[in-house]
Amino acid sequence: MEANAGDLRGKVLRPDEFVTYQKGSVVSRALVQKKVGTITLFAFDEGEGLSEHTAPFDALVSILDGEAEIVLGGVPHHLTAGEMIIMPAGVPHALRASKRFRMLLAMIRSE
Repeated sequence: MEANAGDLRGKVLRPDEFVTYQKGSVVSRALVQKKVGTITLFAFDEGEGLSEHTAPFDALVSILDGEAEIVLGGVPHHLTAGEMIIMPAGVPHALRASKRFRMLLAMIRSE
C-alpha cells in the first residue's frame, strides 16, 4: 500500500502493510511528521537494534508484535506485543530485537 502521510488521515491502517521485515535490517516509515512531534512505524529483524542515544523529545514505544529489549537509563526492559514504555527526553536509551518486532514510536516535543 503506497500513500503519503496526507492520504492516510481518516483511513483504517494495518502496520504490517507499511513496514515489513527485511533480513538483517531495521525498516521505518513515518506516518506523521509535525513540529510538535512524529509518529513512525519500525520493523526490526531479530538481533537488529539502535545503539544507545538520547532524544530531545519524550517518546512512547508501543510493541505491535514480537519481542524487544529496551535499555532506558541503564535499566533493561523486556517488552512483548501489546506492551509500551515512555522514554523521557534526554535519557539515554537503546533498542534490540530479542525476536523480530514491530513498534509504533510517537515522539512529542517537550516543553
